[in-house]
Amino acid sequence: MTARSIQRALQAALKERSLQKCVMFHTLRHSWATHLLEAGVDLRVIQSYPGHSSSTTTAIFTHLTHKAEVLATEAINQLTAELRW
Repeated sequence: MTARSIQRALQAALKERSLQKCVMFHTLRHSWATHLLEAGVDLRVIQSYPGHSSSTTTAIFTHLTHKAEVLATEAINQLTAELRW
């Protein structure tokens, strides 16, 4: 499958949904990485999927979402619960 055929399929799906937003195939990579991160997949594992040599690159294109903030807060509270007196 060529990059152009993937782009055409994406554009067709957007048109079918009547979405006017400019979405490129690269947008799907960002979304996919963000959802994996929200699901608890380690950043270093996500890094290997697109073939990034640095986790910094991967971190740049993953987006902080409300769900990720809530999950992080819950994890921090759980880890620090034993420290409270």
